[in-house]
Amino acid sequence: MPRVTRRDMTCAPGCAVEAALQFIDGKWKGVILFHLLEDGITRFNALHRRFPGLTPRMLTAQLRDLEACGLIERVVYPQVPPRVEYGLTPLGRTLEPALRTLKSWGETHAPDVMAKLEADAARAA
Repeated sequence: MPRVTRRDMTCAPGCAVEAALQFIDGKWKGVILFHLLEDGITRFNALHRRFPGLTPRMLTAQLRDLEACGLIERVVYPQVPPRVEYGLTPLGRTLEPALRTLKSWGETHAPDVMAKLEADAARAA
């Protein structure tokens, strides 16, 4: 289950942002949510193929956290071999504007940020 660090969002204007980010934090959750948004209902192995650097164990942990938060749903079909599918819940779909905005920001600004980080690393070396 995800670690909930912020329960009270009245402490400061940024607390709601911190609270929201804790549910989608980490390297993989945002991308998993985005692919489920784009692809719709997806089987576990199809998700795993999307992320070559992600182990099945870590994918399972990330999916369980997202399910515990109510952002995705997991459906298991009783057949042999078992078929497991994941999709966004209505709550998860409410993240669409934020995910699309993050995608757009990344397409526009990530190259500049990466160039700055590389230049700083080269200077430090």
